[in-house]
Amino acid sequence: MLSAVLASVRAVKMSVLIIRAFVRMRELLANHKELAIRVERIEDLQRRQVSVITILADEISELKAIPPPGPKRRIGFPRQG
Repeated sequence: MLSAVLASVRAVKMSVLIIRAFVRMRELLANHKELAIRVERIEDLQRRQVSVITILADEISELKAIPPPGPKRRIGFPRQG
């Protein structure tokens, strides 16, 4: 935790507050099954979105690796003098 990295009183207090917040959240989820179901649905949706974003990022990286085409020919008649 934070107190293991930073040896200060404030870091220890923050670590305790973080643990208390997670304990409180766990208690709320245990007492409110509907809320737990909603949180689980949100987590599932997030996992699916992350996988889609990862696929898109990979495809964009592949497209970036393709060298750009050479110079294009001009369209129209050549200019005269």
